[in-house]
Order: sequence, then C-alpha cells, then structure tokens
Amino acid sequence: MNRLENDEFSKCHPIVGFLFFIGAIGMGALILHPAYVLASIVGAAAYYFLLHGSKGRKVLLYTIPVFLVLSFINPLVNTDGQHVLTHVFGRPYTLEALLYGMVIAGMLVAMLLWAGCYNAVMTSDKFMSLFGGLIPTVSMMLLMVLRLIPNMIRKTKQIAGARRCIGRGVEENNPRKEKILESLNVISALLTWALEGGIITADAMTSRGYGSGKRTNFEIFTLKKRDILLLILLGFLAAAVITLIVRGATAAAYTPEMSIEPVTGANLFGFVCYCIFLLMPAILYLKEAISWRISRSGI
Repeated sequence: MNRLENDEFSKCHPIVGFLFFIGAIGMGALILHPAYVLASIVGAAAYYFLLHGSKGRKVLLYTIPVFLVLSFINPLVNTDGQHVLTHVFGRPYTLEALLYGMVIAGMLVAMLLWAGCYNAVMTSDKFMSLFGGLIPTVSMMLLMVLRLIPNMIRKTKQIAGARRCIGRGVEENNPRKEKILESLNVISALLTWALEGGIITADAMTSRGYGSGKRTNFEIFTLKKRDILLLILLGFLAAAVITLIVRGATAAAYTPEMSIEPVTGANLFGFVCYCIFLLMPAILYLKEAISWRISRSGI
C-alpha cells in the first residue's frame, strides 16, 4: 500500500496541512528551549519516517553527522560562557556555547525534516487549490520555481548519461580540462532545454486560456466535519503554545549565562499541548495504518 494512501493526515483538506506546517515550522523557529526543540525533532522525524519508510531512515541517519558538526563548531566561533570545558587553538571551549550550538543544530534538523514532510503532503494540486484563485500568477510561478530544481537535477543526469552512451562523456581519470569542457557542454544543453521548456509551457498555458477566467482544480477538495474538528483541535493546541511564548514561559538563554525556564506547572501543560500538536500527523498515520491492518486481517 502506498504510504501517502495510508496517511490520514494527507487525506485532510489542504488548509489543514498548510496551517499545521506553518505552525510547526513557525513555532519551531521561535522557541529555543531545549525541551521544545527535542519535541520538534521527534515529531518531524517520526512523521518523516512514516511517510518515506526505508528512504526516510537513511535521511534521518544523515542528519546525525549534520547535527554533531554544527553543534561542535559553534563553540569554536562563540567563546561566551562561564564553564570552560577545554581550550582549542588557545580559545575557550565553553559548555554554554556547546549547548547553544546543539539547540541551533537541532532546530535546523527539525526544520529540514518538516520541509521534507511538507513536500510529500502538500502536493502541487493542493497548493494551487488554496492559492490559485487568490493569486493565480504568483502561485503558478512559485510552483514552477519549486519544480525547476528537481527537474533540472534529473535532466542533468539524463544529459550526462546520454553523452556517455555516444562516447562523449568523461571518466574519473580524464584530465581536468576535459571534465570542465564536458561540464560546460552539459550546462549548455541543460539551459537550452530549460529555455525551450519555458517557451513551450507559456504557449501551452496561453492556448488553454490560463488567466482568462476562474481557475478550476484537477481535484476537488471539500472541507469535511473531520477537517473542521481537526482545525479546532490544532488551533487550541497552537493557542496554548503561543500563550506560553508570549508569557515568556519558553524562554531560554545560553550565553554568556545559561537561563532556561522550567517545564513545570502551567508550563508543563503548554509543553504537552506542543507535543500533541507536533505528533498529530504521526498519530493519525498510525491510527489509519492500524485500522487498515485490522480490516485486512479480517478478510
């Protein structure tokens, strides 16, 4: 079974997914509290793994060295802090700077994983259904730009492979000059393909009357009762977290002196709301997967 077909969250109305990712990425970028950063990593990693399976596992493993490198580099640049762990190149390597680097690295990893989940869930048709009627030209241009990079990477591999088949490619032991010339030839062919594709796309859109009337969608998305209830629940959870942010209950400072708000009392309730908010897609995915397995076992 296709993983997206097994994802209950992907079946919701596009506005649910869009607002969720705006909230997850937005609140994740605002909060430097280590507990909240860890919750964001766990929520993003869980949903990313459920969406991508074994491929997602490989990406998650790649994020570990990224996290470690960024964490240990920060104290080399930022020497603020009261607890000196050691000296590197004659400069103090402090505990506060290391923890701050870990938090920033964790935030970056979480944002990358949430972006990967967004690309899998928010398809082009969902994006166009939300913004195609409001800003058709801008939404179309944004969609084409987002598609351009992966298309160009794929086309580059195709061009290089085709040139190797006719004996025009280069090998590892070829001189650097030949490699540079071959790269320029590939880039030239790639730019020609991109320009021709742009002209063809523009002509096709004009001939089909794009922008002359109200745009229709390939897929019709209807806001159902389930979507409304989910929006209300996510809105309540996000409001609880935003209240904590405004009150300063999620504040955390690391340099030059470390000061982190405790996650206790009312702060604990807000943290639990944040965790539920971030885990909601994974919870819905697992709920659908379990229901599907139960129904399949009964056949």
